[in-house]
Amino acid sequence: MPPQNNSKNTIIFMVIAGLMLLAYSFFVMQPQAERQRAERAAAEQQAAATAASGPSGAAAAPVFVEDRQAARAQAGPRVAIRTDTVSGSLSLRGARIDDLFLTRYKETLAPNSPSVELFRPEGMRHGYQALFGWDGPNVRGGVPGKDTPWQLTQGTELTPTTPITLTWDNGAGLRFTRRIAIDDQYLFTVTDTVANFSGQPVQIAPWGRVERRGIPGDLGRNQILHEGGIGTFGSEGDYATQQLKYQAWAKKPSQSFASTGGWMGMTDKYWLAAMIPAQDEKIDAGFFVTEQANYETHAVLMRGEAHTIAPNAQISETTRLFAGAKRNEILAGYEKSLDLPRFIYAIDWGFLFFLTRPMFLVVEFFFGVLGNFGLAILALTLVVRLIMFPLANKSYESMSRMRTLAPKLEELKKKYPDDPASQQKEMMALYQKEKINPLAGCLPLLIQIPFFYAVYKMLTVTIEMRHQPFFGWIRDLSAADPSTIWNLYGLIPWDPSTVPVIGTFLTTNASLSVLAIVYGLTMWLQMAMSPPATDPMQRRIFQFMPVVFTFIMATFPAGLLIYWAWSNVLTIFQQYIIMHRLKTENPIDTFFARFKKA
Repeated sequence: MPPQNNSKNTIIFMVIAGLMLLAYSFFVMQPQAERQRAERAAAEQQAAATAASGPSGAAAAPVFVEDRQAARAQAGPRVAIRTDTVSGSLSLRGARIDDLFLTRYKETLAPNSPSVELFRPEGMRHGYQALFGWDGPNVRGGVPGKDTPWQLTQGTELTPTTPITLTWDNGAGLRFTRRIAIDDQYLFTVTDTVANFSGQPVQIAPWGRVERRGIPGDLGRNQILHEGGIGTFGSEGDYATQQLKYQAWAKKPSQSFASTGGWMGMTDKYWLAAMIPAQDEKIDAGFFVTEQANYETHAVLMRGEAHTIAPNAQISETTRLFAGAKRNEILAGYEKSLDLPRFIYAIDWGFLFFLTRPMFLVVEFFFGVLGNFGLAILALTLVVRLIMFPLANKSYESMSRMRTLAPKLEELKKKYPDDPASQQKEMMALYQKEKINPLAGCLPLLIQIPFFYAVYKMLTVTIEMRHQPFFGWIRDLSAADPSTIWNLYGLIPWDPSTVPVIGTFLTTNASLSVLAIVYGLTMWLQMAMSPPATDPMQRRIFQFMPVVFTFIMATFPAGLLIYWAWSNVLTIFQQYIIMHRLKTENPIDTFFARFKKA
């Protein structure tokens, strides 16, 4: 098949694929998502209705408490937790850290929005907590576990300056003392001391557990980021990060890892709960799923080495818990101070981490200078364009010369209308004579694709971008542009999302938001300045592509559209300078020439 036909078919395929993706999103994915939400709501209602009266002989489904205060009361006495970054409480039953809010982050942009919830008491739906205990099956009198009634013996409130001390005596010669401290960020330090007064040696092993009882339906479904189990395991400097998405966890209900030190826990998009053992301690860790009546319990379990405690001796074991926001500088700080392996990779930088993280650091630097993440993204775009300037310059010069050859290429088509082989041969000879590489114009686009993905990833996974405004109506760079043409961008007091069946589509792909339109226009102008396709069908396809991508890009984060549209503007400016210097016809000069004639 002739090369030009291959090119034509490739372009047609790309456009059709884009249209199919748009149609699939509208006609399949959105109805499916709405149906799944309805099914989950119905299932939860049914579970609540039948919880107390299960089939005869069968275990009754759990009755969840909707009120947080009631759930807190069910767990018994509590100790308040209060810092500048978190608030909540821990239960003395099992010394559970099970009630925690991140006070510096709100659920939404609304002025009265509540703080982000991290941990939730066990009695509530989707309970989420961290626990610590000891294993000792042959220990007379037992060891503390998840339901142990600890006594508060020192302190009244857990703050960065006031740690608390809990004690429990097993009545058979073992006394357990637990000191819990918290720093001014998100790190709990749990120090257990076990004293043996039994007169016999005792062997016990420490454990830690982060568990979630039922996963909220919106978690684990975003394909561009990881949500689920996560941990870094290894020894002697050879560590690897393991990830297990919530959706895949049920298919692998038990996975075990041996490690010296490391860390492990559960991660959401922006939040992390991770246990951190002493970095010189050998541990066994694992990701587990346990089937319950109406939900699954996902747990990350860490078990330390067994200790033999001689009579009249004692041992101490220190375990830390990170429970908070995945801010890059905070994770990096703990990684350095605690000598943690790969802790910054709790943020899902992706397979292009060598681009994503440096680009984030550049944006963060510009934010420190400019005070606005949107302006920082514009500055990052300029840096990327400057790095690619030499290659792009050569490519655009080649494209400009290709544009001047367009009439000669048309003549070749007319000269050999029924002889594609001769037509191609003459075209190659013409390119060689003019010293033009017809593929050179594709290089800038191909090189930009990894940067485009890295910016998208950065905007999606970094909490620093969350709820960060630009100017005007853009109040969250990590979310899609909320403007829509269907209410004339707020001039009509009407919410298009309320339209049956197509409401979601009207406010996402078909919103024709301001940023999506700006992006589409810059894409159209950039393509208009490129060499025209020799085939009429290809020309029509290229003309239609900006329209297609205007709809496709409408659902992407506003920060990404700002980056891409600004990149297009810089490309257009660079192309114009070159085309103007080479006296090549271009749509900008053509446009202004009309006014001169008038």
